[in-house]
Amino acid sequence: MLLPQILNVEAAPALWAELGRARGAPLELDASEVDRLGAPCLQVLLAAANAWAESGLPLRIIRASPAFREAVRVMGAELMLPLSEGE
Repeated sequence: MLLPQILNVEAAPALWAELGRARGAPLELDASEVDRLGAPCLQVLLAAANAWAESGLPLRIIRASPAFREAVRVMGAELMLPLSEGE
């Protein structure tokens, strides 16, 4: 699933709904196009990572843009979000 360029408070409900439709299967989220990541969407992504982990299914964030990685780092979530390295 390709994540949108802007992941702000307005994008959070749609992201939550999209992730809900993907439940029950392994999931890769492509963050290559993300220019802005706000706290509400980060919370949605963290909740999804927890839900997938509890289900025993993999959820990976691939090709994270520099802006995505920096936002995750600034908000202190780099150890909680499954960012794949080198993709």
